[in-house]
Amino acid sequence: MLLIGCGALGSLHAEMLARAGVGHLRIVDRDFVDFSNLQRQTLFTESDAENRVPKAAAAAERLAEFNSEITIEPIIADVNPSNIESLLDKCDLIMDGTDNFQARYLINDASIKHGIPWIYGAAVSSYGTAMTIIPGKTPCLQCVFEEMPDAGTAPTCDTAGVIMPIIAAVS
Repeated sequence: MLLIGCGALGSLHAEMLARAGVGHLRIVDRDFVDFSNLQRQTLFTESDAENRVPKAAAAAERLAEFNSEITIEPIIADVNPSNIESLLDKCDLIMDGTDNFQARYLINDASIKHGIPWIYGAAVSSYGTAMTIIPGKTPCLQCVFEEMPDAGTAPTCDTAGVIMPIIAAVS
């Protein structure tokens, strides 16, 4: 399974998947733990923030503490058109833990191209949404949201915040 993004939503996805006993989890995130993350990103600690630990690495370490049987593959990288193909290798499901539409549309395109189902999720402020996308069977993200919003025009956790209950509801 491929989890792209390990912020508020992605870290909760990772925790729930590990606790449920998923066998293999590839976690991809480019970011490092910051003190501003701690109120909404439950896998991380003050020590992680103080040491600027990459989110994927910190998540892998924490997840292994409560599920020693899971194989966790942390990848510290930005998901982009040049690496998404290799990140999908041997994955049968993609979980969206991203925080921007550019990444989501990239995931959508790769999902459709390779026939890999993915679960779109988004949470900001006090609202959220989720949608399961099964290529060839359900509408895709671009089928529902035909036009990608211009960068910087949609609210984000950084601009509007997010409350933990909505993250839990979406995850």
